Amino acid sequence: LQRVGLRSGDAMACVYQWMYELIYRFSKPNWERDVVPPQVAALVEEHGSQGRALDLGCGTGTHSIYLAQHGLAVVGVDFSPKAIAMARDKARQAGAAVDFQIGDVTRLEFLREPFDVVLDIGCFHGLDASGRARCAGHLARLTRSGSAFLLWAFDRSSHLGIAVTQEEAQQYLAPHFVVSRIEHDLFNQRASTWYWFSRP
Repeated sequence: LQRVGLRSGDAMACVYQWMYELIYRFSKPNWERDVVPPQVAALVEEHGSQGRALDLGCGTGTHSIYLAQHGLAVVGVDFSPKAIAMARDKARQAGAAVDFQIGDVTRLEFLREPFDVVLDIGCFHGLDASGRARCAGHLARLTRSGSAFLLWAFDRSSHLGIAVTQEEAQQYLAPHFVVSRIEHDLFNQRASTWYWFSRP
């Protein structure tokens, strides 16, 4: 528990950590497609290829590696040791320098600000209310004026339990972030949304 940054009392967090660990050890998750979405490419184009980037719930590192290959100094965080091991191996093979860390995205005290770009593809929407509040608090601390935060999440209507509404996303991230645009999408026939946040 100490290794992944979880408190011993967080029973559900422990369950989720081991669930994802088993998935990564014995299968290839359907969210690991080794393809960089055009929204991530657009983020790099719009924000530039300098500065520091944080990839929350980085999995096996596909997006982290892409950001690093485009000039950003990247930290990738995931609470699955297996996923992080795979990410480090992929980065070595790609010749990309990425700082992959085993950790809980709701407890990012070990990170130091500021980050210019933050990416969350499918992590925030799986957190409970207290986890979302803690994660949002860390994002506020770890970013600065001009920082960009790209969030992808299932819509509430399409995936009950692991999803976030537009109102919830804005509620947790205000007043530190504002939505600059929203793009609706589909993943495995489920409605999802890309949120482009920025720090004013």
